[in-house]
Amino acid sequence: MNDQSKFLTGLLLGAAAGAAIAYLMTTDKGKEMMADLKTAASEAGDDLKETVQKFETEIESAVEKGKKWASDFQDKASDLTT
Repeated sequence: MNDQSKFLTGLLLGAAAGAAIAYLMTTDKGKEMMADLKTAASEAGDDLKETVQKFETEIESAVEKGKKWASDFQDKASDLTT
């Protein structure tokens, strides 16, 4: 593929993408679709935040259990050496 055909291909793809965006931004159906996409993206973001918060809570719990286990282990080791 030579440079001129690459340029024409890029130009056509760019024009098609521009036309699709213009369609979505100007028609009622397109506006509705954009609103649906925004809602879906917002909900996905909220779900992700909730999942991260749950994961953070689980990690904190595991760390606390690990600290308690280490402390208990240290206490038992001290009792054996004294």
